[in-house]
Amino acid sequence: MFEEFYGFSERPFQLTPDPAFYFESLTHKKALSYLGYGLNQGEGFVVITGEVGSGKSTLVAHLKEKLEEDRMTVGEVVTSALDGDEMVHVAARSFGLDVAGQDKAGALAAIEAFLHEEAREGRRVLLIVDESQNLSIGALEELRMLSNFQLGAHPLLQTLLLGQPEFRQLIAKSDELEQLRQRIIAAHHLEPMQPGEVEPYIRHRLDHVGWDGNPELDRGLFNPIHKATGGIPRKINQVMTRLLLLGAVEEQSVLEPDLLEAVLIEMHHEASDHPAEQETRPRPERDNLPAAHAVAQARTREDRSEGSRGTASDSGLAEAQIAAIEQAFSDRDRAMKELRRDMEALRPSAAYRPGDDVRERLAAIDARLDQQEQSLRQVMASLIEILETSGRREAA
Repeated sequence: MFEEFYGFSERPFQLTPDPAFYFESLTHKKALSYLGYGLNQGEGFVVITGEVGSGKSTLVAHLKEKLEEDRMTVGEVVTSALDGDEMVHVAARSFGLDVAGQDKAGALAAIEAFLHEEAREGRRVLLIVDESQNLSIGALEELRMLSNFQLGAHPLLQTLLLGQPEFRQLIAKSDELEQLRQRIIAAHHLEPMQPGEVEPYIRHRLDHVGWDGNPELDRGLFNPIHKATGGIPRKINQVMTRLLLLGAVEEQSVLEPDLLEAVLIEMHHEASDHPAEQETRPRPERDNLPAAHAVAQARTREDRSEGSRGTASDSGLAEAQIAAIEQAFSDRDRAMKELRRDMEALRPSAAYRPGDDVRERLAAIDARLDQQEQSLRQVMASLIEILETSGRREAA
């Protein structure tokens, strides 16, 4: 894809959280300060909230890299709608404890024994709970009860809660969570990046993959990108992935505002289309493309592997995507060869002035190239949709 065209070592704007790409915006710097303060206290709860895609998971991954493994044991939970008993068992499993078949009391006893053992070994224990907005009041209360475990006067467990904005509102307003509120020692809400942070963010990620200035970034890109994405890092990643792919398809060494505008229009149309209509609406030009057939096969395989995505299915999806890309570029090359052949046939002599028939043939060539370009864009859009969907599932 565009990585090879521009000489990148990997995809610079992947959707999956990766601490290697951590960018310290103003709001992330503040969040890291609150996290550092909270962890130094060694007790209670630290709460980090933010919009979907604001960088919570990347922030925590970056934090984990800074923790000393011999002094801190970390358990991680990504929640669905758990009740109290389920929360206790999931927390126990996050620390590697085998509590299968045990009731809540047995799971709690296993957690307490584990915490005491870690304390005797000189290690603190941190439980990270992501997507906390999905938790029931009962599950949150069980987390609060876990924070009661102590060895003498020393607390044995600290909890980091990550959630979307509604979780922040739940904690602030729920009468049932008053005791948990009193144990929150640090909290921060991740804000979107400021307009002036978009360019450094994009350049930071490009530099990480070996960017040497190709493609060149027009200065007119950054304000429109901030406006279109609201400064949300994951949305910026989506736009930049599309922009780089379009730049590679059109063999551009400079990414300019007109390319960005085409990307944003295309993404807006995709977002406004109803999924059901997309499945049933006839698309004769796209459906007749060999590359589109490969895309359809890839989508079918992806849907069939929804419940159990393994190495074999991932490999099949990747092969279909590569085949679709190769076919799309092959179609484009064939069209260019036809154009050259037709233009050679129409090359006028010095004494010849083209008439209406020549102009009509030239217009037909232009129309055919426009149709080919549109078909190629449709194939590329479908491929990106598959990749982004896969990326979101992996991130989840």
